[in-house]
Amino acid sequence: MALLVPDVGEVELLKRMLNYTGATVLNVALRLYTNNLTPAEGDNLASYTESTGTGYGAITLTGSSWTIATVAGTTTAEYAQQTFTYTGAEANIYGYYVTEKFTTPTLVLWAERFTDGPYSIPSGGGSVKITPKIELA
Repeated sequence: MALLVPDVGEVELLKRMLNYTGATVLNVALRLYTNNLTPAEGDNLASYTESTGTGYGAITLTGSSWTIATVAGTTTAEYAQQTFTYTGAEANIYGYYVTEKFTTPTLVLWAERFTDGPYSIPSGGGSVKITPKIELA
């Protein structure tokens, strides 16, 4: 599944890009979702069921830590690999989504369903690793 930016995320990203009045300029948060959902244009925060497995926690993606480069007409923003560590079971992790802030998010900026998922974490715990990446051609 390709990365999808729902309509509400498109609006927020354009506001940030243009330093539009009212844009929320904060670090974004990486989260895992557990409902059987394929991201779609009309999604909003309520569309995603965030993981609640033992040990899970959302991860802050700091703005200055992205690496941005252009090669052959494609610009890529990439973040270092992030690891979600579980100390107990979690069934059916279908993908990840990124929200506009860590505490009390109000909207989804983008989301991606795992092409080889869903992942299940056994009772002894485990981890899910994600390398956040956005490409613009």
